Amino acid sequence: MFDTAESAVESAWKRGLAPDPILTVDDWANRHRMLSSVASAEPGRWSTSRTPYLKAVMETLSATSRFERVVLMAGAQIGKTEAGLNWLGYVIHHAPGPMLLVQPTVEGAKRVSKQRVDALIEASPELASRVKDPRSRDSGNTQLMKEFPGGVLIMTGANSAVGLRSMPVRYLFLDEVDGYPGDADGEGDPVALAVQRAATFVNRKVYLCSTPTLKGFSRIEAAYLESDQRVFEVPCDHCGAHSQIQWRDIQWPTGKMSEAAWHCPHCDGIHPEYRKPALLANGRWTAKSQGDGKTVGFHLSSLYSPWLTWGEIAQEHHAAKEDPVRLKVWVNTKLAETWEDREGETLDAEGLMERREAYGPAIPAEVALLTCGIDVQDDRLELEVVGWGRDEESWSIDYKVLWGDPSAPDTWAQLDAYLGNRFEHETLANGLTIEAACLDTGGHHTLAAYAFCKSRERKRIWAIKGGSGKRPIWPKRPSKANKGKVNLFTVGVDAAKEAIYARLKKSDAGAGAMHFPLDRDAQYFEQLTAERIRTRYVKGFPHRFWWKPDGRRNEALDCRVYAYAALHGLLSMGLNLNKRVEALPPVPTSRQGKSTPVSAPMTASPRRRRMAISSTYL
Repeated sequence: MFDTAESAVESAWKRGLAPDPILTVDDWANRHRMLSSVASAEPGRWSTSRTPYLKAVMETLSATSRFERVVLMAGAQIGKTEAGLNWLGYVIHHAPGPMLLVQPTVEGAKRVSKQRVDALIEASPELASRVKDPRSRDSGNTQLMKEFPGGVLIMTGANSAVGLRSMPVRYLFLDEVDGYPGDADGEGDPVALAVQRAATFVNRKVYLCSTPTLKGFSRIEAAYLESDQRVFEVPCDHCGAHSQIQWRDIQWPTGKMSEAAWHCPHCDGIHPEYRKPALLANGRWTAKSQGDGKTVGFHLSSLYSPWLTWGEIAQEHHAAKEDPVRLKVWVNTKLAETWEDREGETLDAEGLMERREAYGPAIPAEVALLTCGIDVQDDRLELEVVGWGRDEESWSIDYKVLWGDPSAPDTWAQLDAYLGNRFEHETLANGLTIEAACLDTGGHHTLAAYAFCKSRERKRIWAIKGGSGKRPIWPKRPSKANKGKVNLFTVGVDAAKEAIYARLKKSDAGAGAMHFPLDRDAQYFEQLTAERIRTRYVKGFPHRFWWKPDGRRNEALDCRVYAYAALHGLLSMGLNLNKRVEALPPVPTSRQGKSTPVSAPMTASPRRRRMAISSTYL
């Protein structure tokens, strides 16, 4: 028995000394990867021929590649995460070692573990035999940890400094790095923290992939610019020249976006959608820079995706081009390019005043629903009612100041009565009521604000607080960890302000446009445009933040942010805004095709009086 044990130890020792097998991630995936119906729209055996551009990406992730860092800056529906999962399977099966997979948040890591990693392991027999069933005792298979012979996979979020410094790793998979927070629990940049985990391994491998975000703040773009900057070029059917597929070369007959085709930039040869698979199969990667010698970088837009047609991308562009908020998303996710904001750019309050329109007292016919944003101050409540139309075009319906002590019941009684109002509408006989409201509880009179919201949650009067940094406008779920035991929603105020400021720059009607009535005075617009985006450097890394000059008031901006958040709260519940608009009666014939001119202020309705902001407290 002793000889047998000694022999087993010696055998294991020899296996540990053996070099990694000469096998690429691409080869492994084609032989062993099975796609589950749970995690893939195309279940069955993996075939790189479906996404031939990923072959080079996976080859550089292989143990035999000389590159230490692999960067993939890509659009949606390209397969960047699938390439990383193939690498994960390759590591477990053929080149074991400690591996760390980082998602933007811990919650995201749990979701990827359940939906993607577990499906990968269960569907591929070679992996299932190496990672024990999580139901077995001492299996080493938990939601965020998968043990296998010779290694372990740890999954964590970039928002957890503890997870990022848990253990040394040979392999590091950084997924959607542009979604990472700027700081992990006050300990610094999460990418830098994670990379330190691999510092002790001379044969380390780091894979960064993401869609890009803002120019100058995009981690994936910065990493790509340090690389050899490869682009995927395809050969023209007509002249044979190799070119990158770019948006400027996608064209279609007038009114027929579904027939969008790629035109060769050299000879203008036309390539319809059905030629895309052949173009991809004969494509090649071309480096545009020398790079640092250790980093290989790949750039891929969604124009290469087998799952998105050029016509579909053209239609998305048509729907988004008039709205800067939606266009930014399209540029990031479809073209895989960064969006450039001009930092420090100011909005002209006087210019916005000149865009005021003569509508009211009835709500314009284009408005389908109302939301309200409420700001709490020491001696008053301020609120704005916003009307929403197609593609989030908005109309400021009312701005009101409720004077009184928010610690007294009378002030909240005024608010309760106001929120129950029915507003006259141009074409709806019964008018509109406020469908959702967000009340800020993060500053003044917090407990009184909690109490007001708690008994009115069913009316969709939501308690909120502002949260800065990279977070969605509306959270996936509220928290009850507060003194009022109320459902408290943390609103992504930075994202909301960016959307509002981008739309304020839009001067014509249409998607995302913002309309204001004649009774909005100069001080309202000064408050609406009070803040600026600035950059500060924390431990050498840039961080964007919103800055308000001393002495400036910003209640109008806060109220608009909260009203916009209330809309997102409704959208999260399944509201389809455009379908709601389609159900409205038609716009009055007298107004069809005409803009609303600026004229003398209109007399307010006796039943509902609009109030301009008073200057007495400014």
